[in-house]
Amino acid sequence: MDYSNITIEKDLQIVFMGTPVFAVPVLEGLLEHYKVRAVVTQPDRPGNHGQITSSPIKQVANEHAILVLQPEKIKEDYQEIINLKPDLIITCAYGQILPRQLLECPRLGCINVHASLLPKLRGGAPIHKAIIEGHKKTGITIMYMNMGMDEGDIISQEEIEITDTDTASSLHDKLTILGRDLLLKTLPSIINGTNSRTKQDSSLATYAFTLKKSDEKINFDLTKRQIYNQIRGLNSYPGSYCIFAGKILKVWESYITENYPMGFNGQITAIYKDGIGVKVSNGEIVLKTVQPEGRNKMSAIDFINGLRDKDIVGKVLE
Repeated sequence: MDYSNITIEKDLQIVFMGTPVFAVPVLEGLLEHYKVRAVVTQPDRPGNHGQITSSPIKQVANEHAILVLQPEKIKEDYQEIINLKPDLIITCAYGQILPRQLLECPRLGCINVHASLLPKLRGGAPIHKAIIEGHKKTGITIMYMNMGMDEGDIISQEEIEITDTDTASSLHDKLTILGRDLLLKTLPSIINGTNSRTKQDSSLATYAFTLKKSDEKINFDLTKRQIYNQIRGLNSYPGSYCIFAGKILKVWESYITENYPMGFNGQITAIYKDGIGVKVSNGEIVLKTVQPEGRNKMSAIDFINGLRDKDIVGKVLE
């Protein structure tokens, strides 16, 4: 994107609110052109091996010597943000609903960078659900925030295609760059008051609520396309899984065949040179990359080679 037409607003007081890696390019792009008075992010949490870990957004803020605020509950602890007298609050995957007092504070409003084409896929998992539900396109929406969940007026949108090989990880990477670019393209009109403002048609709304553990379990009674979409829609986090021999077997990659084997749904149908065939409601899916409980990712063939009993055709995955 050509940023040459963006005027750097040194006097504009912006507060940025975000937490995960998705928000990092958005904040970094913003810092190239605008003054960010403070960053608000989730509190530090225990990470691997119990070590306390800062959010990716806090790490960026610290690198740029920006004030960092980390309220545990933003609905109760927001006065420090109001005291900064921000002209504009920008959120991107922050992770908490903002109280009315904060929404009404900035003279230019509170805007959000959301990873879907609203009103489709409101909620906390729009990238995963776009793939899981088989959408052919998604995108970024820049919107004004209100008390509802992603219900505010739309300022701008830009769409991209979801390819048949996209995973949640690859789509995440595409959308975070699109979010950065669309925000920088849209901000000048917000600042000078010339931006468009379109109410959402709530009758068209769908929801992408935060993923639950039950969303990760593969149901082999579904179609091969539904299972294929689920597997790639949960790659690279948190991953889909099934149960084999009483233990969790995560599944990271798969592909669809045109075979229509006999047997029960979930029954292992064949061992191919690159994976394990499994019977599903309308045919067969091949599990290509798996992760046995307590071990690293591996090819399905390496998994089979590591079994004492390699004769697994006919056994059932639950």
